[in-house]
Amino acid sequence: MTAPVDGCELCEAARITEWFYEDDRCWVAACEVCDVPMVVWKHHGDEPPEADVEHMLVRLGRVADERLGVGVWTFDRIMRQIPDHFHAHARDPDWWSRRLRR
Repeated sequence: MTAPVDGCELCEAARITEWFYEDDRCWVAACEVCDVPMVVWKHHGDEPPEADVEHMLVRLGRVADERLGVGVWTFDRIMRQIPDHFHAHARDPDWWSRRLRR
């Protein structure tokens, strides 16, 4: 685990979108880019301990069930735009269409 990194948008954790959950390991908010729930590790780095990953995915799953519906979404752990800070998305089948409409 590392300290926050200057210039990292996820370390900054600006409350630009709606936040759904926060604890000492992570936060879950609507992704600014794709408007789906996203969990972010509170430590800068791309390989959190497995216990932290499990913790974060459970929290993301709970939010995704509430926001997107039970059984209609999947985890997306590919860190496309910010590859050096762990985060994951919960994507439903309509996420790309919603993004294009924004």
